[in-house]
Amino acid sequence: MSVSHSADAAPARPPVAVRFMLDADASPGLLMRVLHPFARRDLTPDRMWSHRSGETMHVEIALAAMPAEEVHLVAGNLRQVVGVRQVTELRPEAVRAVA
Repeated sequence: MSVSHSADAAPARPPVAVRFMLDADASPGLLMRVLHPFARRDLTPDRMWSHRSGETMHVEIALAAMPAEEVHLVAGNLRQVVGVRQVTELRPEAVRAVA
């Protein structure tokens, strides 16, 4: 006799728009390392921007529709990347709710 667990499963949340803003030490392999958490989850960023300012690299990675349950996982992975000093996560709907 098999038991169905479909009723026990939490409903999937709708995808969310998110931007990750990073400050990191400028190094040749940095951009590849910060893209890795997305690639291993089969996520393709919609926009990526980077700018070097002296020894600091500023990076923005944006997705228009990312699975909501994976946002905190990717943010955590980004914080563990060698050279990353700060990760800020921005969600446009959260900004609108405050305004």
